[in-house]
Amino acid sequence: MASKIIEEARDVMRRRHYSIHTERTYCDWIKRYIHHSNMQSRADLCEGERKVEDFLTYLARDRDVAASTQNQALNALLFFYKQVLKQPLKHTINAERATKQPKIPVVLTREETSRMLDAMSGPHQLAVKLLYGCGLRISECVRLRVQDVDFEMKSVTVRSGKGNKDRVTTFPPSLREPLETHLKKVKILHEKDLADGFGAVYLPHALERKYPNAAKDWRWQYVFPAQGRSIDPRSLLRQGSGGQAGVTRRHHVDPSPVNQAIANAVRIAGIQKRVSAHTLRHSFATHLLQRGTDIRTIQALLGHKDVQTTMIYTHVLQQGGNGVVSPLEDL
Repeated sequence: MASKIIEEARDVMRRRHYSIHTERTYCDWIKRYIHHSNMQSRADLCEGERKVEDFLTYLARDRDVAASTQNQALNALLFFYKQVLKQPLKHTINAERATKQPKIPVVLTREETSRMLDAMSGPHQLAVKLLYGCGLRISECVRLRVQDVDFEMKSVTVRSGKGNKDRVTTFPPSLREPLETHLKKVKILHEKDLADGFGAVYLPHALERKYPNAAKDWRWQYVFPAQGRSIDPRSLLRQGSGGQAGVTRRHHVDPSPVNQAIANAVRIAGIQKRVSAHTLRHSFATHLLQRGTDIRTIQALLGHKDVQTTMIYTHVLQQGGNGVVSPLEDL
């Protein structure tokens, strides 16, 4: 029962153009929910409010998950009941909620950022410079297309970012020459794919049908392509439906090698902070704020819906806990 209904959920998400990441995450939560409740048939999914409450309480009490993780599970199950089962949950979910503690983001100093970047090289260094120089999320960086970078306007267009929103952010002119050199190598790779009978990249929604030749167009290619070609999971058809089994494409690079390169560089640079790809985005915002950039401008560059989300970076203006000078300095 579980495998069949998971396949139904996957089909619904693909028809609604959910990202492959969201598809995998939601399917995983639905599977865990079914197994946790020991559901054996479709009838066991009825009375969803109580069962969803039990599952979310289990996550908070027994699994001690973060509030964001519990919310992710809730969103997956709300989607499942409304869009897949056509049985939207009608009552408020009164589960025990995981507590959300306010956290100050880890931020690198300019000197630490420079040391970390110096410990890197090649495409990984270029990708990390874009993370820091443009304030990108790791997923936004690896999904960049050639046409998204405007060298003349010194801007980067982020398409379908968090919340499926587009935005424009700044592009550092110092990256123009290394990025152009990198793209020349990427173009050679693309031309080889074309010569081998491939070279078509994934296009969002119905663009591939609307513009049949766009998938092989250079402008739509990824800035950071994967090393090898693979079958696009979104193109796979159900067994027994006949026709093509899947489309072989060159996808963008996976975020994991970039994250590993960051971890190695942090170790080499001797930085004693817990650094991830998102730390570069935090550092971008913080350093702009220190430079005197308006908070609303930073909000727009980051793509935050609410300025309160951006306000967390103002903590750096209060050096030493709320701007208080330690009494030790008076001795």
